[in-house]
Amino acid sequence: MMLLAAALITFHFSLLPATAENYPYRSDYLWLTVPDHADWLYKTGERAKVEVTLCKYGIPQNVTVDYEIGPDEMPPTDKGSVLLKGGRATIDMGTMKQAGFLDLRLRATIDGQTTEHHVKVGFSPEQLKPYTKNPQDFDDFWATNLEQARKTPITVSVEPAPQYTTDDVDALLVKLRTDKRHSIYGYLTKPKRVGKYPVVMTPPGAGIKTIKNVNDDYSRQGLIRLMIEIHGLNPTLSDDTFQEISSTFSDENGYVQNGLDDRENSYLKHVYVACVRAIDYLTTLPEWDGQNIIVQGGSQGGALSLITAALDKRVTACVANHPALSDVAGYQDGRAGGWPHMNRQHNMLTPQKVQTLQYYDVVNFARRIECPVYLTWGFNDNVCPPTTSYIVWNLITAPKESLITPINEHWTTSGTNQLQIEWIKKHLR
Repeated sequence: MMLLAAALITFHFSLLPATAENYPYRSDYLWLTVPDHADWLYKTGERAKVEVTLCKYGIPQNVTVDYEIGPDEMPPTDKGSVLLKGGRATIDMGTMKQAGFLDLRLRATIDGQTTEHHVKVGFSPEQLKPYTKNPQDFDDFWATNLEQARKTPITVSVEPAPQYTTDDVDALLVKLRTDKRHSIYGYLTKPKRVGKYPVVMTPPGAGIKTIKNVNDDYSRQGLIRLMIEIHGLNPTLSDDTFQEISSTFSDENGYVQNGLDDRENSYLKHVYVACVRAIDYLTTLPEWDGQNIIVQGGSQGGALSLITAALDKRVTACVANHPALSDVAGYQDGRAGGWPHMNRQHNMLTPQKVQTLQYYDVVNFARRIECPVYLTWGFNDNVCPPTTSYIVWNLITAPKESLITPINEHWTTSGTNQLQIEWIKKHLR
């Protein structure tokens, strides 16, 4: 019954209004897609059936629905159409012989308007394994790079951020020198009440953009939080300036692909190092409780949280949503790979780039994490596919807990975000 209720939620998280409104948010159309397994999971060889309902203005529609069925993020392998009777029909998605996810993609036209929806179901996803190999010198590579970066002492510049300061929380804009060439910025929020507190480092989602949503619940609930950016760009720059800088790359997230022909030149190298150096800074704060160091983030930020937890054994807990950069080369195995989906760009999964990616892919960090992990992901996510989230989950041998929200695409709700804070507080030392 809980999943049936969740299946109604088809709006994007960023569109959530401040006050309650009907869902889906300001849409005439409502799709209900209910798999015949309540958890949307099947064993390989089992057939999955999905009951489909389409409403307009809340009224079930007797219309023809065209559909395609294909593996997660891959071309369709089957297609057809079905007439909804009483607004309802059941579609047999078939099965998979190997572990993975099938995606049912739906489309209907009503009164000249087209509406689309999709639903993914999993087949023995606990058996999914990475395509990405684990280099023998992986640990030495990262130990050497961190040692080299730490030869440059962290220097810090701090200024007040009154726009984010409240009656309960102090906010500061900080700039950190992380190695000989690079710096990062971040917003540091601290409870105003005198005391010792855990620290939380939050890396950003993808893109070259300012830091947003600084006023959050972390510091109001007794946690020091540092929300960072990774490009060395002052977050007070205008949106136009960020757009101009972003446009210098091949696309919005082109920086991820920069330098992948050589592991020493990858843009991501200084990013991963910077996350650890941010921890170095947080542990110097006089308000730190001396014990608890948490990393938390979503998408690219989820990837960087897992990566930092693996690189820095001081981290005591890790929270991540739908991690990006996970088994990126998985497309070479004929199935979904992780964001940024390099298979869609010319000459981006060459043998040399695939070899370089082994040193930067989340899967090889996930297997090295030792602290407790809380991982959240949805099945309908096309940005960070469930195939890759499961691969990461399967590789984590540290104590771990999951919150799987099948209906979710690339978003989380405020309720899920609060559950993460509560999980963190339960795992404080």
